[in-house]
Amino acid sequence: MNPKVAEYIRKKENWRKELETLQAVFSDLPVEETIKWGAPTYVYNGKNIVGLAAFKNYCGLWFFQGALLKDKHKVFVNAQEGKTKAMLQWRFYSLEEIDKNLIKEYVLEAIENVKLGKEIKPDRTKKELIIPVELQQEINNNKEFKKKFEAFSNSCKREYANYISDAKREETRLRRLQKIIPMVLSGAGLHDKYKNC
Repeated sequence: MNPKVAEYIRKKENWRKELETLQAVFSDLPVEETIKWGAPTYVYNGKNIVGLAAFKNYCGLWFFQGALLKDKHKVFVNAQEGKTKAMLQWRFYSLEEIDKNLIKEYVLEAIENVKLGKEIKPDRTKKELIIPVELQQEINNNKEFKKKFEAFSNSCKREYANYISDAKREETRLRRLQKIIPMVLSGAGLHDKYKNC
């Protein structure tokens, strides 16, 4: 038992018995118990399978790839409708509602999906890329710049575009454009010193 998980459960006095019962489901399963995003999380082969949490009116399990499960017993709700496609929640309002064998079935199916490589990946292309006029002129007039810029991921392109369009004054936008031209030509992202593009 992970001591940080034990501490999490100890602090949730109103739901302690329920959380201990849910935690027991994982004791003989091939998962690693850890804390992620401040809550107990169960991981298989480096993939998040299930999260455990308690709130004011209920406690629950989060199946990170719940949308891939058959859900024959219709136990899931989408707690973030419109935001998450894969993650689904199973809520419990009392100790009596917790069926350890049924939960284990769902967890084993989730583990099997990881073994099979099944995964719903978030769509990171949805944010619209709006190129400011100054940047578009450089793209139109400089073939090498255009080639390098188009090789970037959408998020890197967006960072450059936002960097220029966030400036209120035209002279600031032009100064920022001059600053990024050598960065783009060298294939560097705007924030490469902090992350890889």
